[in-house]
Amino acid sequence: MKSFFLKSCVAVSFSASSLLAHFGVVIPSANVVEEQTKLQITYKFTHPFEQMMMNMVKPNEAGVFINGKKTDLMSSLKEQKDGQNSYWQSEFEIKEPGLYVFYADPQGYFEPSEEKFIRHITKSVVNAYGYGDGWGEPVGLKAEIVPLTRPYALYAGMSFSGRVLYKGKPVKNAVVEVEFMNEGKKLSAPSEDHITLEVRTNELGEFSFTMPRAGWWGFSAILDDDEKMKKDGKEYPVELGAVIWVKADEFK
Repeated sequence: MKSFFLKSCVAVSFSASSLLAHFGVVIPSANVVEEQTKLQITYKFTHPFEQMMMNMVKPNEAGVFINGKKTDLMSSLKEQKDGQNSYWQSEFEIKEPGLYVFYADPQGYFEPSEEKFIRHITKSVVNAYGYGDGWGEPVGLKAEIVPLTRPYALYAGMSFSGRVLYKGKPVKNAVVEVEFMNEGKKLSAPSEDHITLEVRTNELGEFSFTMPRAGWWGFSAILDDDEKMKKDGKEYPVELGAVIWVKADEFK
């Protein structure tokens, strides 16, 4: 009886954790740069609010668009460990004014409970030395959220708006999952429904969400990719996420 109870608890725990929203993470150590500095960029695959991390193998791509021009950062990635799970970090020196869009396109993560692969193409925007131009332009990723609100130098309580694009075209009625990066797991939610919030895009692929607290907020538009991935000789569907991370600040 005791063994059955323990096995049941493990099964329930596994089921609950697998149902939490997955988020790709690309977060710089600062998203506004006013003096020459070396940024640290962190790449993870995680449940942000619950701080439950999945293993992330080295991405297919990692780079930065500087004023629209792509620079590869794969050679600068360094593997880090959190228990048995891997995540990645890189350093990038900001030397001149510009808009820097850091991004990663990961290898697919197979989620057995959902029988699908998850691939979240993730980005975050850094403005250096007051450059400020081009933040509302797409960078050409297969799936991406294009900001309609300036995606840096925001305050808690402000709204962030964006447009979801898939292959360059707006996606209407897409679910956009929203989650707070609960660093140190200092906060608890009133219920499980409060962990991952949801909005939908309108006919133009646009959405908006008001960030009630200072910190990093992840926005992940969930899309069905037109490509499948194979595992053990079998093809599985791919959940393609268009993800952007945006930071809300407090007044000093």
